[in-house]
Amino acid sequence: MTTEIIIVFCVLLISVVLFAFEVFPVDKIAFFILVSLLVFGLLKPEEAISGFSSPATISILCLMIIAIGLEDNGVISWLSKGLEKIKILPLLLIIPLFMFITGVVSSFISTTAVVIVFIKIITDLSRKYKIPKGKLLLPVSFAGILGGSCTLMGTSTNLIINSVVKKSGIEGFTFFEFSLYGLLFLVIGIIVVTFLSFLLPTGNNEEFDVLDKNNRYLTTVQIKEGSELIDKTIEETYLFKKDKIKILKLIRAYKSTKLPGKYIKIKANDIFVISGDAKSIFNLKNSTNYLVNYSLDDNKEIEVENEINYTKIIDLVVLPGSPLINKKFTEIKSYMVNGAKPLGFRNRKKLPNFYERIMQKNIDDITINLGDQLLVEIPENRYFEFSSSEYMTVNKDFDFTIATSKTKRNITFLILLVVIGLASTSIVPILTSALIGCALLLAFNCIKLGEVYKKVNWEIIFLLAGMIPIGIAMENSGADKFLTAQLLELCLNKEPYFIIGVLFLTTMIISGFISNNATAIIITPIAIALAQGMDLPVKPFILSVLFAANFSFFTPMGYQTNTIIYGLNVYKFKHFFVVGGVLSIILWIVATFVLSRML
Repeated sequence: MTTEIIIVFCVLLISVVLFAFEVFPVDKIAFFILVSLLVFGLLKPEEAISGFSSPATISILCLMIIAIGLEDNGVISWLSKGLEKIKILPLLLIIPLFMFITGVVSSFISTTAVVIVFIKIITDLSRKYKIPKGKLLLPVSFAGILGGSCTLMGTSTNLIINSVVKKSGIEGFTFFEFSLYGLLFLVIGIIVVTFLSFLLPTGNNEEFDVLDKNNRYLTTVQIKEGSELIDKTIEETYLFKKDKIKILKLIRAYKSTKLPGKYIKIKANDIFVISGDAKSIFNLKNSTNYLVNYSLDDNKEIEVENEINYTKIIDLVVLPGSPLINKKFTEIKSYMVNGAKPLGFRNRKKLPNFYERIMQKNIDDITINLGDQLLVEIPENRYFEFSSSEYMTVNKDFDFTIATSKTKRNITFLILLVVIGLASTSIVPILTSALIGCALLLAFNCIKLGEVYKKVNWEIIFLLAGMIPIGIAMENSGADKFLTAQLLELCLNKEPYFIIGVLFLTTMIISGFISNNATAIIITPIAIALAQGMDLPVKPFILSVLFAANFSFFTPMGYQTNTIIYGLNVYKFKHFFVVGGVLSIILWIVATFVLSRML
């Protein structure tokens, strides 16, 4: 074993420890790995940054952009309505149902694209119906991986292995040649993960984070006289249906009801104390049914000049010396200048204390403190006056479209179908189809790049880009050849089931820490050499690599969908290690038995 090989293995071991104990954010760890391999001379500079231009990384980025377009244009919400009926089912039935649907769809469509769409759908359902998304997201990722292993087109890994096999002069696989085995593994996966789901977190902490890091603000809305909402239940209103709004209190005839039930009928002049994101509050403001930031003391909405054209929403942070400090929420209306119209605010104090204060006190009695944030609507031409203010600073500015048209929703959905069709029929590679999808979204003005830059989860992109060069470092150092030699020596003169078991386990372990595609490229030639050297059928050995390279369940790094799920901060490393580890062991045993019978 050379010094270079030892260094590669040490870097891998240290990275596993850092990931397991979450010493640093995952993207930072990946960056450290990249730099370490570069410093030790195991990568050339162009190889070290190759992860940023990798088709896998760019494909993920494009699919994220498409997912943003789906959400912004209402496609995700529209699709999720078709699954709303499942809310009446017990959780132990919802989990296998979602896994089955995901697995079946992933058999014909890119696993990554399917999981990204289901992440959006599950998040939407979780916010509306309090279905614990932590119990669904990881199972959906696992089901996508299992389903993608059912057909030749299910994952890029399958196609890569098939390509290596053909280059070796061996007949490739047909589309459904190994589907029966894949279906067996999918069913086992659904049963095991459903049984172990009690170990998963709910992932619903944001239900209590009514003014959390996702930029939720506190405000009030009054139901206008003559509103079409009068005599309807809360459940039938935008206040309930919008996933990023939470009703904290209903005030009727100066009497308060905390967390009012969804079946309460609305009356004229009802006042709701709510928390919501900036876009939701903006939409409420533009509705003819509500008055936003309604004051109990003033008994009227803030007075402003009719000729002022409000075109910009900004988030202001209160600085030292501001005349707003220690003023009541009601009073800030008269202190706002330059045509500003306050819509809501966020308190800098820790949520549990502030939430309790809101539930116990009148909102108009809450005072503004240093560091609090105000959601304010201003004229476009007065933005500079606020950005250069001595007592307030602009923390963020928002650009909203009041409503998404059905035309854009339909166009976005059709673009999604085009991307799926191109990728699933092999007309073009998935990267090409994803790029075409992004271009079409831009051409039809369904997304704005300025907003996309803010919404893309760049942590995941940097994590992928940092991990991909590990496969190159293994090849450069000879670590891959070292593993080949060790495996050949271990399997010499052993029974076929032992060889299949060792090959499957080795491939599965490696794919847990480096790209499954890289694992497939490294191990497939080894599998072919083992089979030919022992004069045994090649297909069982190749299938061992195919399934094992895909079955990256016990770490969040091995498979792209696991990395995406991990980046949502719902799970810790231990959830993949425990649940995914048990599933990996069971599948290893079953696959060894099933595939060795082909010999």
